Amino acid sequence: MKKIYLSISILITIALFFSCQEEDQDFGDFKVPSNIEYSFDIIGQDDLNPNGDGSGKVDFKVTADNTITYQFNFGDGSNLEAVTSGEISHRFSVTGTNSYTVTVIASGQGGLKTSTAFNIIVFSAFDDQPAKDFLSGGVNSSKVWYLAASETRHLGVGPTLDFDIQINGGPSQYYYPAFDSTAPFDKCNDPISDCLCDDELTFEQDSNSQLTFQLNNNGQTFFNAAHQLGVLGEEAGEDNCYDFDTSGISNVSFAPSDVDWSLIDWTGVPDFNGNAPRATVMNFTNNAFMGYYVGSSTYEILEITNDYLHVRTIDAINPVIVWYHKYSTTNPNALTGDCSGETGNTASGNNDVLVWADEFDEDGAPCSDNWTYDLGDGCPSLCGWGNNESEYYTDRSDNVKVEDGVLKITAKKETFMGSDYTSARLKSEGLFEFQYGRIEVRAKLPTGGGTWPAIWMLGDTSQASTWPEIGEIDIMEHAGNSQNTIHGTLHYPGNSGGNANGNTTVVQNVSTEFKVYEVEWNASTINFIADGVTFHTVANNSSIPFNHNFYFMINVAMGGSFGGGIDPSFTESTMEIDYIRVYQ
Repeated sequence: MKKIYLSISILITIALFFSCQEEDQDFGDFKVPSNIEYSFDIIGQDDLNPNGDGSGKVDFKVTADNTITYQFNFGDGSNLEAVTSGEISHRFSVTGTNSYTVTVIASGQGGLKTSTAFNIIVFSAFDDQPAKDFLSGGVNSSKVWYLAASETRHLGVGPTLDFDIQINGGPSQYYYPAFDSTAPFDKCNDPISDCLCDDELTFEQDSNSQLTFQLNNNGQTFFNAAHQLGVLGEEAGEDNCYDFDTSGISNVSFAPSDVDWSLIDWTGVPDFNGNAPRATVMNFTNNAFMGYYVGSSTYEILEITNDYLHVRTIDAINPVIVWYHKYSTTNPNALTGDCSGETGNTASGNNDVLVWADEFDEDGAPCSDNWTYDLGDGCPSLCGWGNNESEYYTDRSDNVKVEDGVLKITAKKETFMGSDYTSARLKSEGLFEFQYGRIEVRAKLPTGGGTWPAIWMLGDTSQASTWPEIGEIDIMEHAGNSQNTIHGTLHYPGNSGGNANGNTTVVQNVSTEFKVYEVEWNASTINFIADGVTFHTVANNSSIPFNHNFYFMINVAMGGSFGGGIDPSFTESTMEIDYIRVYQ
């Protein structure tokens, strides 16, 4: 049910001095905007629902003579919005039935303006109490959040849906930071952005379940370059930290997302573990923002737990791009513990500071913050994973679990999904990726002819899209048909498959005792070390693909081009990993 009104224009600026003149006034070549007409349609409004269906959404339409742009202030504390068409939709998200004074300003040539205001009553039923509890710790509680600096993509940027369709012909990238994103601690270790790692974001919930937000930026805010001039009156030409006052408390309201996430198949999408986003939108009053300044006070929650928050927000100046942020309850400026390991952000350059680890101390499935899975037999595109392997990879506890302080990957002889063996393959792709450092893995290997345990790394696709162009670092490979022989290998163009750049060493008792396998990796050298002995060294340089981010792979294969013939009497065997640590 649409309500249409003809307003009495309130002329401001120069027009105030000519209130007795005709409505359509000339000032040289300039004319004051006049004859404002407005209408609004409260979505779902009918006789039974006079204030709408609870979505809180209202469509507005305004027209005026001699007008270039219209500005809307919706009276709910949200940012002022400007449009040229005079048509705009807005969602009022404060729960309950509330009255708002909507102000519209029509702007013409020379800055001449006319405004009008009207009241509107809207019902909003949407709320997300569990999200409030996650953010604050519960009713009458508060919680402090920090940048999740140890996470890959703790800050990133990608396209909106419309822009994605425009540049890609369909929805393929609008749900993740496809344009650019950070590696762990990128922002904390860069002096132009390290103030972002000092931010403290406090959410507090009172006895009436009202959520508030306050940003303590410890004096400086990390500004997007495009927003510096308009807000600060200066610009650096690149993102930078500036002194900026963020004091004050903002009210937080919730609304459902307008994005149709059903268009996406979430299987295998990094950061989501196969789950669609939560799709709850947070609206902050008083122009509050979550650390990185891009002019927005509206953030969509993609994922939230007690200690992890993943959000995105549309850039206010460049509304075809979306910024992604990750937060945790762990201060990034200290060496900290998470569900499975430790992280820190201070690197001396001597590979003696622990920056990431998985200690496998919590029984159950491997920590989802660190690991995801390759599943299946690699068919059809890489049948047998390109190596003629015989196993089918699963995420079942029969094949992979953390127990008694170690990760256990078990290869079993069993008929499953058309294969004769099962096993598991973990990867940190999209969860932890890094460049350079000392990698240390303490492991005990399986036994049996045909077993092929591997602890290795693959390069990300930032430099190339296919193997071996992306590069591969095999920290440790072992074939049960050649017991106690340890392989360390690099794969890259001209040196891959059977022509890889590798070497071997003999280490006794690798299947009955835990041994430490290491790689020391920097811009000039890659060293392979087993049980304290360096057995292979390769000179690194810009002509080979070992100078970008890599991620971990851990698996036990059966048979194939490396594992060889499988012992007919084989039933099952397990690789155990005590820890994986990365030092920089």
